[in-house]
Amino acid sequence: MSLFGSTSGFGTGGTSMFGSTTTDNHNPMKDIEVTSSPDDSIGCLSFSPPTLPGNFLIAGSWANDVRCWEVQDSGQTIPKAQQMHTGPVLDVCWSDDGSKVFTASCDKTAKMWDLNSNQAIQIAQHDAPVKTIHWIKAPNYSCVMTGSWDKTLKFWDTRSSNPMMVLPLPERCYCADVIYPMAVVATAERGLIVYQLENQPSEFRRIESPLKHQHRCVAIFKDKQNKPTGFALGSIEGRVAIHYINPPNPAKDNFTFKCHRSNGTNTSAPQDIYAVNGIAFHPVHGTLATVGSDGRFSFWDKDARTKLKTSEQLDQPIAACCFNHNGNIFAYASSYDWSKGHEFYNPQKKNYIFLRNAAEELKPRNKK
Repeated sequence: MSLFGSTSGFGTGGTSMFGSTTTDNHNPMKDIEVTSSPDDSIGCLSFSPPTLPGNFLIAGSWANDVRCWEVQDSGQTIPKAQQMHTGPVLDVCWSDDGSKVFTASCDKTAKMWDLNSNQAIQIAQHDAPVKTIHWIKAPNYSCVMTGSWDKTLKFWDTRSSNPMMVLPLPERCYCADVIYPMAVVATAERGLIVYQLENQPSEFRRIESPLKHQHRCVAIFKDKQNKPTGFALGSIEGRVAIHYINPPNPAKDNFTFKCHRSNGTNTSAPQDIYAVNGIAFHPVHGTLATVGSDGRFSFWDKDARTKLKTSEQLDQPIAACCFNHNGNIFAYASSYDWSKGHEFYNPQKKNYIFLRNAAEELKPRNKK
């Protein structure tokens, strides 16, 4: 019996010896707080694959560290291990068997962390910070894909210090996703490239961006046959594009929607518009979550084109999110994302990772 989302002892944090809890809105959704969260902004989260029994959560932070917790069904979180880079950690991912974690950093390297031995070794090198990292498991090869601000996409056999392949990007890599046999990379200057990964990685198509502002996050979605069929792309202008690779009717099937905006209507008050910091698809229902600099998460049904839920507002931005392998747990990180510059940075403010029961709230709307 899982306690996610029930009023267990874990979700009811926020009682303080000093003052009432009414002013404390760091956890307005009363979700479970992960213990020993990082000491600086959290940039990335990733849950262990289904091949590993139980649930393990990885987070990378601007304190140059990567942390691993075991998440028990009771909701209790147990810190298991930690590794360091010499610069902020911008992305993390797992190998398909759950034995390794790959980490990408501003120190221009990527590392492979063997969780059994708790050893980390460098497996990749770029000429600028490494922004994205993904494990590719193909029938005839497996490798790590790294995307960097040096305008390259590199593919690494973890046993060699030289890349298997280097593909040039039109601009700096800002975000990427992989679901075999598809990869998508979004770059600065609104570049958007889809790759096919069968036999060996190659460029499949360059797409004119459906969004007019800087790309911030991207996530591939699957069709009913469990094949990757398109992606959701988020921008800094409170908007997400749903884009199919080969839709029957592109003009009708592809669309964008606004999100992470405050209530001002275009009449009297101007609307506050926030960046979409993360997108994650539910592994069972195919619905999606977005998180933003407005300090809210929202759940959406892209097929019914409806919003399922929006959270209360946290007292700082939500910088990252992910689902666990069966979709029962939604993790989100509350951290300053520098979206309002240095004058809004408060070093006294703690960073949090919250866990929420996602099994019910992400069920699609009943088709009318």
